[in-house]
Amino acid sequence: MESTASELRKMGEIVLEKLENYLSESQSGKPKVLIQRSPEEISDTLELENYIRKGCLNIDNVGNLLDKYLDNTQHLHHPQFIGHQAASPHVASSISDFIHGVVNNPMAIYEMGPAAATMEKVVINWMLEKVGWFKGDRLSDIDPAKVGGGGILTHGGSMANLTAMLAARAKIDPDAWTDGTSKDLVVMGPEVSHYSISRAISIMGMGSNAMIPVKVNDQEVLDPDNLYPVFQKLKSEGKRIMAVIANACATSTGLYDPIAEVGEFCKENGLWYHVDGAHGAVALLTPKEKHLLKGVELADSLTWDAHKMMQTSALCAAVLVKDHKNLDQTFRQKGSYIFFEKEQIGYDAISNAIECTKSGLGTKLFWALAAEGEEGFKNFIENQYQVTKEFYKMFNEHPYFECSNAPESNILCFRYTKFGNDNGFQLAIRNELIKKGNFYTTTAVVNGVRYLRLSVMNKLTKPVHIQTLMEEVEQIALTLSGK
Repeated sequence: MESTASELRKMGEIVLEKLENYLSESQSGKPKVLIQRSPEEISDTLELENYIRKGCLNIDNVGNLLDKYLDNTQHLHHPQFIGHQAASPHVASSISDFIHGVVNNPMAIYEMGPAAATMEKVVINWMLEKVGWFKGDRLSDIDPAKVGGGGILTHGGSMANLTAMLAARAKIDPDAWTDGTSKDLVVMGPEVSHYSISRAISIMGMGSNAMIPVKVNDQEVLDPDNLYPVFQKLKSEGKRIMAVIANACATSTGLYDPIAEVGEFCKENGLWYHVDGAHGAVALLTPKEKHLLKGVELADSLTWDAHKMMQTSALCAAVLVKDHKNLDQTFRQKGSYIFFEKEQIGYDAISNAIECTKSGLGTKLFWALAAEGEEGFKNFIENQYQVTKEFYKMFNEHPYFECSNAPESNILCFRYTKFGNDNGFQLAIRNELIKKGNFYTTTAVVNGVRYLRLSVMNKLTKPVHIQTLMEEVEQIALTLSGK
C-alpha cells in the first residue's frame, strides 16, 4: 500500500472504529481480561510471516489483522485488570501517540521537534514545582539558572533510575566519564529496592555487589536506624557512598519509606539522596496523600513515572534533579553533527539524555493533563488510594483472607488461608486465575511470604469486582485442595 495522506485517512477510519469497539468492550468488563495463547499460535493466527514476506497489508485486510491482534492483548481498560502498574491510559494521551506516529519528531534536538520539546520542558517544570524544586515564574521558563531544578523524560523508570545514578556518579567521581568508574563506589538502599537500581549500577560497570542492602522491617519498609551501621562499616572499608536510595513506594507492597528521615541522614553525611518514586510520587499531587512524601525536597534526584498513576500511555518517566547543573554535567559527549556552535532558539535536551533519538514523551503527559487538569489528577489519585483501603477492609473482614499490611497507596497484597499458608498454594491460585482469564493479578513475596497482589490502576474497578475476585479465589482454592 502507498504511504499517502489519503491512505492515512482510510486506514485511520478503520483502525479508529476497531479501537473504539475495543475500548468500549474492555470498559464494560464483558470480555476476558487476558486469553493466554502461545507465541506460535498468535504468530500463525496473525499470519505474521506472510505479511512480512509479501508486504500485503492494505485497506481490505487491516481490520481483520487488527481484530486478531486486539484479541491477543492484555485488556488494561478492563475493570478486572488489577495486575501490573501500567496505566489505563486517558484517551487524550492515546491520541498523542497517534499524532507522534505521524509527525515522528525526535525532539531531543530542538529543531527536530520544537512543539514536543517545549511540551516536555513545561511538564518537567510542572513536576519540579510539585517537588519544590522549581524557582521560575512561569512553567514555560526554560532558563536553567532561573528554574533551579532540572529533568528529562525517559523511556521508562529503569532508564530514569540509570540516569539518576549517572548524575550521582558525575557528582562524586567526575573523571569517571573518561577514566572509568572508581572501584570504591557503592550505593546504599533498602533490601527491596527495585531491581532497576542494581541493574543500573551493573550497567555502569560497578557490579551488582556495589549495591549494599540496608535491612527493612517486617513490612519491608526501610528503618533509618539501620543506615548508620552500614554507613560506618562502608567508611571503615574505604568505600565511598555514591548514593542512598529510598522507595516511594515499594513495588511489592506499595508502602513508603520514611523519606524525611533518610533525607536528614543524607544531609548530615553529605550523601547524594535518590528517591525512587516511580509509582508513588503522584502523592505529591494531592494534599490528602502528600504527607507520604514529606521531606522529598531533601533529595537530590527523583524518579517519577507518568505511565503508572498519571493516566499516561507507556512509556513516559521523569528523572528530576534539585540542581540542574548535576544533570547538565552527567553526559560529556562529542558529535560534530549534533554538538556544534549554532544560533538556536530553544534548547537541545540531548545533552541531558541517554537516548540520542527520543520520542515526544512530554506530549503523552501533557495531553492527559490538558484533558483532566490538576484537579482531575488529584481526584483520580485520591480515589485509587481510597478504594484500595476499602478493598483491604473487605479482605480483612473475611475469615480466610489476610493482607500483608494496610495499604498506603493503590497496591495491596492478600492471600487465602483456609487450606493452609503454603507459598506454593498461593502461586497455584494465581496460575489458575490467569488460566481462567477473568482477572489479572500479580504476586509478590513479602517478608518470605507469598501473596497475590493488586495494583488498582483503573477507576472502573469497584468493590463488586473485588467481591467477585474473592469468590473466584475461594472456588479455585477449594478445587486445588481436593476438598
